[in-house]
Amino acid sequence: MVLGGIALFIYGFSFLKGSSLFENDKIIYTVYEEVEGLVPGAKVSINGLTVGKITEIDFLSNSTKILITMSIRDELNFSNKSTALLYETGLIGGMAVAIQPVFDKGKAIVTGDTLMSEVKPGLTELINRQIEPLQAKISSMLSSADSLFLGVSNVLDNDTQLNLKNTLENLSLTTKNLNKASLSLIEILDENQTNLNNTFSNFADTSANLKSITDSIADAKIAVTINEFNKTVQGLNAVVSSIENGEGTLGKLVNDEVLYQNLTKASYELESLLGDLKNHPKRYVHFSLFGKKEKPYLPEENNQ
Repeated sequence: MVLGGIALFIYGFSFLKGSSLFENDKIIYTVYEEVEGLVPGAKVSINGLTVGKITEIDFLSNSTKILITMSIRDELNFSNKSTALLYETGLIGGMAVAIQPVFDKGKAIVTGDTLMSEVKPGLTELINRQIEPLQAKISSMLSSADSLFLGVSNVLDNDTQLNLKNTLENLSLTTKNLNKASLSLIEILDENQTNLNNTFSNFADTSANLKSITDSIADAKIAVTINEFNKTVQGLNAVVSSIENGEGTLGKLVNDEVLYQNLTKASYELESLLGDLKNHPKRYVHFSLFGKKEKPYLPEENNQ
């Protein structure tokens, strides 16, 4: 019983360490710069199928690099040119190693071989890569905001702040006055609602009357009237044209300068005759029983 207990303890301890006393596995190695999250016992897989596990993690001799010892199935015969990819299994799943096999019959892997190593960026690292440009932009924005606030602080001195405060107070007062005015307007509208209704009703009646008038105008024979007016204007234009050309009595009267002079002269002589008749009526109207001798007419200049 004591020997059986010791043997069971040794087997359990070996199992917990990731090794087996009854399996003949191949032991291979790989080296990484950093293996945070990788622990002994983590799986080793090919295309998602578990083919082994991590048995030991320690520093490489005389170096800060990390040496990974892996135990894989003995029947695997991929080449020692294959790559051991360290990847993140999930947010809380830790790290594991995936072998990317290269098959070469002349160089099959054996115990003691070391595979080339590669690290696949995890989700956290990818997020950090995406956040870094955003962080730089945020830093730049914060710097710009600081500069803006500094400029605003320089501009808004005490006098400016006081003026701004007074402006806001005046704006608040204006808003209150507008509210009062709107309330007064509402009261006026409520009090004159009937008058407004009557006004709109009268406006509607007026609009109807205007429509009737416009309809009447539209029904009238305006086109005929305009045509007649155009004919009249054309006739007047013809008369005026004939007058300007000296045609007809009126045209000759307007355009004949000799006729104008004769009329002027006749008007002057008629005026002289009337003046002489007024001053010497006896020359033209007289009664004589014995036949008084008629006096000859003398111009006014000779009489004087």
